[in-house]
Amino acid sequence: MSLTRDVAPGVHRIEDAYTNWYLIEYDGSLTVVDAGVPTSWDSLLKAVKELGHSLDDIRALVLTHAHFDHVGFAEKARQRLDIPVYAHRREVGLTRHPTRYDHERPRSKYLLTQPRALPIVAALTLNRAWTPNPVGDVTPYEDGDVLDVPGRPRVVFCPGHTYGHCAMHLPDRDAILVGDAFVTLDPYTGKRGPRVVARAATADSEQAKRSLDALAATGARIALTGHGEPWRNGVDQAAEAAKATPVA
Repeated sequence: MSLTRDVAPGVHRIEDAYTNWYLIEYDGSLTVVDAGVPTSWDSLLKAVKELGHSLDDIRALVLTHAHFDHVGFAEKARQRLDIPVYAHRREVGLTRHPTRYDHERPRSKYLLTQPRALPIVAALTLNRAWTPNPVGDVTPYEDGDVLDVPGRPRVVFCPGHTYGHCAMHLPDRDAILVGDAFVTLDPYTGKRGPRVVARAATADSEQAKRSLDALAATGARIALTGHGEPWRNGVDQAAEAAKATPVA
């Protein structure tokens, strides 16, 4: 577990198995954004303690999307902490079956041709990423909603990676949590820099590139991704770079 405090004001990044998830602090309470891999539950316990909080301070868990490596401990948190789990209306079905997602190319192609991704695949396997529990109950949100959770993120609908993918904009912190709308580390190729995730995990790469305009329109300076390092040079520049990079 790697905890990086204040990647944006009051937003903390936790990385497990090359996958990021976040804690938003507000007025003594916490919102979890995305839920990593199943073993990230232990990371949650450690991170909350290191930040000087208790589990009772967690009020909600918000999913940007419901791929297997983003719902890891969501159901455990829902049950044990008695908190709501939020996802876009079009993503609710995937929360029930987080490994059954649409993608444009077979995953096996990348295992055979992308050696830089092998450590990432190994880490995901070691951390049981492929077998998350389905989420038993989900509170749906819509594009433009301001969620009534600590930090009050505004939903930015950006489909393509999945059909219900969304980002979470924090205007008061000049930051946007983009999930996998674009990443700075592609877990299927090991390549770095802003890019749309490889077709092995993207439902519609052309739609994903069009959706980058919605992120750029926020004007946020800091972009926090689901994989890779934070981007601090303006989400508009990251979006342009991702558009210009071929999808693997």
